[in-house]
Amino acid sequence: MLAVMLTFVGMVLGLFAAILACLEVGWRVRARYLADETPNSDAGLTALDGAVYGLMGLLIAFTFSGAASRFETRRSLIVEETNDIGTAYLRIDMLPADAQPALREDFRSYLDSRLDFYAKLADNRDAARAAYFRSTDLQHKIWSESVAATARQGSAAVTSLVLGSVNSMIDITTTRLVALETHPPTAIYLALGALVLASSLLAGYAMAKSGRRNWSHMLVYATTIAFAVYLILDLDYPRLGLIRIDRADHILVDLRSSMK
Repeated sequence: MLAVMLTFVGMVLGLFAAILACLEVGWRVRARYLADETPNSDAGLTALDGAVYGLMGLLIAFTFSGAASRFETRRSLIVEETNDIGTAYLRIDMLPADAQPALREDFRSYLDSRLDFYAKLADNRDAARAAYFRSTDLQHKIWSESVAATARQGSAAVTSLVLGSVNSMIDITTTRLVALETHPPTAIYLALGALVLASSLLAGYAMAKSGRRNWSHMLVYATTIAFAVYLILDLDYPRLGLIRIDRADHILVDLRSSMK
């Protein structure tokens, strides 16, 4: 996880340096020809600047909004999975008494594998993959045992309730996996980076009219934009950066503790 966080920080610091470099390039380009400018030299530049800045701001806003929305969706799915597992576990009481101990033990192992999958996701992808396949095997086992137990119970209502809850418990894992892998296309990030650098060139070009560099403004601009991009990345990968969704996993841990 530390390596991934350092990668995120390195990317953002690289963007910060690139913004400053573009500001400097824009400043130098105009400063070279500043003495030859006329009162009409700025004609049309305001409209051009406004278009580029507006598009950059719009893309940042939409990308940030999408990342925040996906973050909330992933967090709500943790609650949904907790409820699905808890409901299926409680409905074991409706099955024959001799079938319950094995099913309860399988449910405990299953929840352990689900917690292990998300705990290892950031640090050890191979271990996370193994935990995921272990949970899949347990899903098949729980389903088979539930089908056999409900057949012995001989009640259509019990069959519907038990198998329906087990099916929901299985389905939510696919939903969470898709949510985990859902991110904006790479082209969106590339377009955002290109607009950020283009706006930096224009900002540096505009600042050169004063005849001197304003380092405080340049640093504030670079820091603000780089930080906004970092927040977008952090929200979109909430198990790798500083904004963590795994704090919500405590409700699954609490459920596991209640499985006696």
